[in-house]
Amino acid sequence: MNKNRKNMLIRLIVCAGLLTVLIPVGFLTSVFSAQSFQNVTINLSNILKLIVMAALVIGIQTGLYLILQIPRPTNHRARSILSIISSLLKYVAIIVIICWGLSIIGVNVSTIVASVGIVALVVGFSAESLISDVVTGAFMLFENQYNVGDIVEVDGFRGTVTNIGIRTTSITDTGDNVKIVNNSDMKNILNRSDRISRSLSDIAIPYATDLAALEAGIPQLMEEIYAVRTDIFKSAPRYLGVQSLADSSVVLRFVVDVDEKDIYSGSRVLNHDLLLGFRKLGVECPFPQLDVHNIG
Repeated sequence: MNKNRKNMLIRLIVCAGLLTVLIPVGFLTSVFSAQSFQNVTINLSNILKLIVMAALVIGIQTGLYLILQIPRPTNHRARSILSIISSLLKYVAIIVIICWGLSIIGVNVSTIVASVGIVALVVGFSAESLISDVVTGAFMLFENQYNVGDIVEVDGFRGTVTNIGIRTTSITDTGDNVKIVNNSDMKNILNRSDRISRSLSDIAIPYATDLAALEAGIPQLMEEIYAVRTDIFKSAPRYLGVQSLADSSVVLRFVVDVDEKDIYSGSRVLNHDLLLGFRKLGVECPFPQLDVHNIG
């Protein structure tokens, strides 16, 4: 069974379960009564009206969705608002189709709506997580905690926010893996787009290297690297000093300011340029060495 058929089967089971629970509750609480359905008429005329109405609503919803896709704002806040409005349109379209459809076939919708409080209370307890997702999504929008295009980290998963809906948020990592998180579960978020990030590079040099002479040439090397990497680096790389004394080498640490989206590529580029730069300065990266002592 493919994924789409499986999802359709799950939806069918959920709908059947809801009908099984809500219909008896509706009659027991007088939400559904004979008076509400006494004028119900299902004939060819009403069926055609239902089809036209559904096509009209879906057409309007699709048209509005396409209009919302026309602007391509670079501002993350604007992209988030458009994403949530697009998600909201789907829910509004479904509600309109249901209410308008019931009116077409003669159901007294006003009577049901006036008495729906009890059923809403019952459904509210069973759909607590759904309500929590919607409310949390609204608060996240107002509080501007994160937006579409931001790079965030949630429960160890790091990626770019690609969509914010009424119920869920989609996050895509660098491998195009998509994590869909309920809005109510978007807790302890680390928003990596709020400030400039830093890429690190540790370069090893032999113990025999004249460290003082090498450090004298590093500032010019940093400026040369920055001159050809302004598309990635926000400033010239900085030399922080000796990071550690390893078994066969002295490890030097460098850091450079980058956008969060370039934090890993920045490290790779810096490693590459430092390796070539050190070679120009006459310093080769060491390899592991093993001293063998012959006794006897």
